[in-house]
Amino acid sequence: MRRADRLFQLVQLIRGRRLCTAAFLAARMEVSLRTVYRDIADLQHQGVPIEGEAGVGYRMRAGFDLPPLMFTTDEAKALVAAARLAQPRLDAGLGAALESALSKVLAVLPGTTRAAAESLAVFAPLDDADDATRDRLAAVRRAIEGRHVLQIGYRDLKGRLSQRRIRPLGCFYWGPTWTLAAWCELRGDFRNFRIDRLEAVELLPQRFRDEPGRSLVDLMRRYGVDPAG
Repeated sequence: MRRADRLFQLVQLIRGRRLCTAAFLAARMEVSLRTVYRDIADLQHQGVPIEGEAGVGYRMRAGFDLPPLMFTTDEAKALVAAARLAQPRLDAGLGAALESALSKVLAVLPGTTRAAAESLAVFAPLDDADDATRDRLAAVRRAIEGRHVLQIGYRDLKGRLSQRRIRPLGCFYWGPTWTLAAWCELRGDFRNFRIDRLEAVELLPQRFRDEPGRSLVDLMRRYGVDPAG
């Protein structure tokens, strides 16, 4: 890899995470720690606003941006594949936004790259989710984005209906099923709810903030998942 390409990739990696350790950067770029330290020092000397230090981690100062990027043919194919896989499984609002975003990306690509991406033979059939489930998914997503507490009616596998007040944290797709990960006030612990078993979803005016032990990061760490991805 050319050094210029390596420096560009380094900037992209740091921009894409809240905090990057040198070890993470070295592993992703397949270079030594010494190379990472030298490259970051060079970027900082050139005016790139990278903050942090060895042994702690690095992040990009807010407001830094790069000129618009052009995608390679393989990158364009990957975007088309991801959109085709995701769109049938999203709620109507997010699905429409995805289609619009992909159209904007394809519109600025060179003709040969666009043709290769659009002719990609990767497809995803519609899943079995009905309109009611998609509507609930949209309501849950809006609650997560607005940090609103939800009052839900939930029917479990045995058909028992319960009323819960929850803090919605994240939506997860498991093959044919969407689930909602939340902090349940009734149980005083994290719980997962199948979206298709929600019989009522009421967005309450009460909002919540992350608290130690009750956040999505805490939930993911409980299951051994790196929340930084």
